[in-house]
Amino acid sequence: MSVLETIQGFDHRSLLLSQQSRSWGARHRRPISRSADGHWYLVLGSALGLLSESGEQFLTHMLVAFAIERTLYWTLKNSLKRRRPAAALPDFQSHIIASDEFSFPSGHTCAAFLFVTLLVLHFGLWLLPLYAWSVAVGMSRVYLGVHFPTDTVVGAMLGSSIALATAQWFA
Repeated sequence: MSVLETIQGFDHRSLLLSQQSRSWGARHRRPISRSADGHWYLVLGSALGLLSESGEQFLTHMLVAFAIERTLYWTLKNSLKRRRPAAALPDFQSHIIASDEFSFPSGHTCAAFLFVTLLVLHFGLWLLPLYAWSVAVGMSRVYLGVHFPTDTVVGAMLGSSIALATAQWFA
């Protein structure tokens, strides 16, 4: 069995297991997922840009980082063309309708980790607990049935990496 087949098997089993969960995360997945919709970053980023002393630098960094993130995310998603769980698994139904056809990587998770990493870099380590929200966003995408677990793991790594890689430009 190849590495990709092993990963895919893990993804399928984990996704199906998450669908059986009656946990807090499963009951509250939609609002958590919606909290990572793209417009919130512009609203919060703009507010921080206006209200904080280093806000202009943060806002500029955020706009550059998100431009890079969206470009990489779109390129990966449309090049790799990994089918979403509902298209890949027989008799599987998502709890929501995804905004596009492909699942890898998770854009919601990528953006959430990018944003929180930017916040920590610009405003301090006291914001580290916000990573719990980023993790919840990734988990909500799996619970909702629109992503496999590895879609969210790679999204988290990509978002965090872009924030860190671009940080030197805004130090």
